[in-house]
Amino acid sequence: MALNVFRPVAMKHLSALLLAFFWKFGGIGLLVLGILDSSFLFAPLGNDLLVVAMSARYHSVERMIYYAAMSTAGSVLGCLLVDVVMRTAGEKGLERHLPQARLNYVKKKVKHNAAWALVLSAIAPPPFPFTPFIMAAAALQYPRSRLLAVVGAARMVRFTLLGVLALRFGRRILSWADSAFVQDVLVGLVVVCTVGSVLSVIGWVRRSRNARGTSRRRSAPAPAR
Repeated sequence: MALNVFRPVAMKHLSALLLAFFWKFGGIGLLVLGILDSSFLFAPLGNDLLVVAMSARYHSVERMIYYAAMSTAGSVLGCLLVDVVMRTAGEKGLERHLPQARLNYVKKKVKHNAAWALVLSAIAPPPFPFTPFIMAAAALQYPRSRLLAVVGAARMVRFTLLGVLALRFGRRILSWADSAFVQDVLVGLVVVCTVGSVLSVIGWVRRSRNARGTSRRRSAPAPAR
């Protein structure tokens, strides 16, 4: 069975259950995971692992291209969610969501050459930041259609290259995925993703509340003297 790729011992690991859940839905699972990974949640390498595993398991060029396309579509949709929020928030909103050091770095790269900054962030693996560049490009009013097109092209290249490698080294990858070491690494990855996602959501909620509170205080009439 296909799920054996993530199941060395009766799928006892949490990582196996998580990846198997998205595996079960095939391309739709990749689409959903791509949206989560590229928006406000934290799921690094999730799509990469699934594209590689699915492509290696089924060893079909057509399926590989389909998996890469669905992962890319999910990533673009996730970026659209970020764009809608940050384009409205603007540069002031960006300052509330990024620490100062990262904010200065990201703004500098985007202002210097937004297209290349987006390409590199979309292709490079973690820990290179991706979402902060999307946030900055949107907040600085980089054209939405161009932003999504650049990210889509770069992500398609990334996932296609991973799929090609999976087709080329499929048997080795499947054997490697069954190892206890890889399963333990995936457990750690799931824990990091879960904690990171929770912290990310909490951070967004708090910053949004603080922003609304500040806005209300500024708009409140001054007390009569």
